[in-house]
Amino acid sequence: MTGAASRDLSATGQKRTFADTRTNERSEISQDSGKVGQNLTGADDGGLSDLPRSRRDRTFADTRTNEGREISPEAAKRRQTPPSRSRDRGISRRADISGLFRTGLMILGLLVCTTCEAGEPDRSAVETSGGWGKYAKNPVLGGDLGTCFDVSVLKENDAYRMWFSWRPKKSVALVESKDGIEWSKPAIVLGPNRETDWESDINRPVVIKYGDGYRMWYTGQAKGKSWIGFATSNDGRSWKRESAKPVLSPEQPWEKVAVMCPHVIYDEASKHFRMWYSGGEQYEPNAIGYATSEDGVQWTKHENNPVFRADPNNDWEKDRVTACQVIRRGDWFLMFYIGFHDRNRAQIGVARSKNGIDGWERHPANPIIRPGSGKWDHDAVYKPCAIFDGKRWLLWYNGRKGGVEQIGLAIHDGEDLGFGDGH
Repeated sequence: MTGAASRDLSATGQKRTFADTRTNERSEISQDSGKVGQNLTGADDGGLSDLPRSRRDRTFADTRTNEGREISPEAAKRRQTPPSRSRDRGISRRADISGLFRTGLMILGLLVCTTCEAGEPDRSAVETSGGWGKYAKNPVLGGDLGTCFDVSVLKENDAYRMWFSWRPKKSVALVESKDGIEWSKPAIVLGPNRETDWESDINRPVVIKYGDGYRMWYTGQAKGKSWIGFATSNDGRSWKRESAKPVLSPEQPWEKVAVMCPHVIYDEASKHFRMWYSGGEQYEPNAIGYATSEDGVQWTKHENNPVFRADPNNDWEKDRVTACQVIRRGDWFLMFYIGFHDRNRAQIGVARSKNGIDGWERHPANPIIRPGSGKWDHDAVYKPCAIFDGKRWLLWYNGRKGGVEQIGLAIHDGEDLGFGDGH
């Protein structure tokens, strides 16, 4: 998730007390073991097999006839009397209602089948907007792994590599995939560091390809605070910390006790690394700051930080904004971010800017990704990470239901995100 909350769960079904490192609140939760490697391919009947069958025609003949018995003239007269009009109308109404019921079930079945077709996104107007749709077989990572959150994804050749925050292990782990849906078993690549006093938990990474190797900026947490660290790797698996001290610390008043959720790109024109990061409270930071560096270690914070704040006029994000990803597309910098209605209700939006610092224009369809009522992401959706694969956008995010977070996927066909001018 975005802020510093630890929505940590054990993969067992036992009742446990977990410490939320983002909130330091303690609560008891019970989690049944989920499934890893769910069946994410193949056709789905969309739930039609669960629909009730139409009712069979009934025979109104009385099986308890008095055949073979003598009846009185009065009874015989009654049996020959035609039914009243009111009875005819009652039977007609029942027949009409039965027909409408069967028709309604058929329509419902078609709707369910349409939205649950395997491999196709569900573009429910309630859960998404702006042309986005959730993958019908979400979540794509979680289950027995316990809480998985805040990811960084790279596409290399024809494969995807995802570095994700693994709460039970207090570490960053790597998984790989051919399609961005079915992922390999996780391998821990960067864990807690007992030699420092700020890296008890390691999470919220961003990984970029730079030169012949990789660069990772990550969040280190301890004692109710958060900092940002830096590591390098030749292969994305074996990492070396480049500094025993944080490369970014909470120093300015708006940063309070936490800086976290870094996102970094390398600007070829200026020959600088550019970082957008979240600062503020440990339980969900409050706003997004900006910094630059020549080497990835020494950073200069922008004088007008924070550069992106909550909009009090937008109810869905009026409380705070955090955990962004910034992508350069043409003449624009796109920012995918989390907006909070309150500290527990988070949704995903997108904005753009010409320079990545100011003049941010929010998308008119925000929030583009919303929680799914009663589903695995019922309570909140967090930390977007999007890639345009040449034909469509793939956006991974973590959803929360209760104390459990898992990774899901949302899809947008075509490059144009609908800002109104072809971008």
